[in-house]
Amino acid sequence: MVRVCVYCGSSPGNRPEYADTTRAFCNVAADRGWDLVYGGGTVGLMGIAADTMLARGRHVIGVIPHSLFDKEVVHRGVSELVEVDSMHERKAAMAHHADAFVALPGGLGTLEEVFEALTWTQLRIHAKPCGLLNASGYYDELLAFLCHTAREGFVNQASLDLVVVEADPERMCDSLEERLRL
Repeated sequence: MVRVCVYCGSSPGNRPEYADTTRAFCNVAADRGWDLVYGGGTVGLMGIAADTMLARGRHVIGVIPHSLFDKEVVHRGVSELVEVDSMHERKAAMAHHADAFVALPGGLGTLEEVFEALTWTQLRIHAKPCGLLNASGYYDELLAFLCHTAREGFVNQASLDLVVVEADPERMCDSLEERLRL
């Protein structure tokens, strides 16, 4: 059984494709028997991810600090709610419960979380695959910036190769499964 940690927005964003891709990814994951670890909210793409997985009968672990109970409207219907004291504890708990990480569209928190997971892979703190699901080209400019960091000598190609980048949910799950077998 795979537990995938999804980082995504507490907002749905401005394009319906973001919600559609979130649902599609979660349906593909559910079809494969995967469970979900996520930030514990009931709004935005986070809520869509949790509700999609729950509707498919999958186990959903929500991890949320007490300070965000009101802001992110904590999802009380998840299979397991892990309450923590800080954002640092949230990220550590999510990483502990997950086998792989995927960033769907989101804001600063999404970026911060996926970059920490990716940095932990780079530093060999864990060997869990990290992906960017590039829904409707959402991460195109970020990927261009990452190539810039390599050209400028701050990130090597081996580190860039740690990032699984796919636009299609099915291919993302295939790529994660392939890396999980390593």
